[in-house]
Amino acid sequence: MTVEMQTGDTALARCVACSAQTFAEQHWGREPLLSRADELGTDFDDLLSPGAVDELVSARGLRTPFLRMAKDGGVLPATSFTRGGGAGAGVGDQVADDKVLAAIADGATLVLQGLHRAWPPLVQFNARLAQELGHPSQINAYITPPENQGFAPHHDVHDVFVLQVSGRKHWTIHRPVVEDPLDNQPFGGFKAAIAERVTEAPLIDTVLEPGDALYLPRGTVHAAQALGEISIHLTVGVHPLTRYGLVRVLLDAVQDDPELRASLPMDIDLGDPDALGPHLSATVAALQNALQRVPPSRVAARLAADLMQRTRPEAIGPLALLAAIESLDQDTPLRRRGALRLQLVPADPQDERERLKIVLLDRTLELPADTADAVSAALGGQVFTPADLPGLDTEDQLTLTRRLLREGILVPA
Repeated sequence: MTVEMQTGDTALARCVACSAQTFAEQHWGREPLLSRADELGTDFDDLLSPGAVDELVSARGLRTPFLRMAKDGGVLPATSFTRGGGAGAGVGDQVADDKVLAAIADGATLVLQGLHRAWPPLVQFNARLAQELGHPSQINAYITPPENQGFAPHHDVHDVFVLQVSGRKHWTIHRPVVEDPLDNQPFGGFKAAIAERVTEAPLIDTVLEPGDALYLPRGTVHAAQALGEISIHLTVGVHPLTRYGLVRVLLDAVQDDPELRASLPMDIDLGDPDALGPHLSATVAALQNALQRVPPSRVAARLAADLMQRTRPEAIGPLALLAAIESLDQDTPLRRRGALRLQLVPADPQDERERLKIVLLDRTLELPADTADAVSAALGGQVFTPADLPGLDTEDQLTLTRRLLREGILVPA
């Protein structure tokens, strides 16, 4: 797990009342953690508030699947809380604020999904947290009316940080029925086991007050019920890369091995364990040999590409960046765009035609090989000015930084 081990103003520090190192060693993927508001030292009103919820529902034109509603443990049909937006906005699955009002008054929970793409404070917060944890994350909000429960006891296939925004909610936390469930092991296949598990004494039985936070490793069985007022909480879902994910990448990497590509014989009953046994043993041996030859660089490149797909970098304003390019000079403070994942491929020093490459999600930039030191300095994570870039004259320093700004790799500091 890659985390920022220094203390300070980090996104993770908003979620847990312990050091990043303690969280990584004792809780990440292992044990739930309850953190009280007085330990965290702040609330979450800057991330979301009741007024923000009203704005999202009434003025932002949200569409499914960016919202859903649930009642009595089930999900309501989208038509019960959406309609067309009228003249010039006739798309039929937009949130209808009056329908949402009626549904909440009738005991339904409103779920605002993907707020890490829709609400600016959470866009920034999610990008920072994903960068600190080294794993992709998402953010939903749950708005539950008094004395109601939106969902029955269940587990998630991702880790969860619960951040209580307003109101109070009673949480009961039980041990997993399946350890570290994968994406294809949702709670629906374990309902009977979960129903039995919740008859046991809970690990945690508590009320979350505004400003409290709760961490739940994936697989932890949980349920929550609002108390005497409307409850709003944020659920930050962290989608960890797993060792099973490494196995899948490794299997893809050995598909070119001739021994593993060979056809099984045609003159035996492959459904007979005794007949299959020798071929299975030979396959396992060939697989072991092939796996030993897979270079870590190949696996790392595949994981890096996967993280690019699943992690959204810091939001940028196209118009603001164009203005920054226009006004750029030697003393303009710049920095690497937050949470931006990329791969830097150096030029081959033996080939004069080779160029330095910056591999991004959907494109590859090629730059002159002699910009390598300057590019490394620009991407190092520290605030710099064009004048700080080594190995280039003044005009080339400005040319390089303009290019990196235009590509959304750098932003004004």
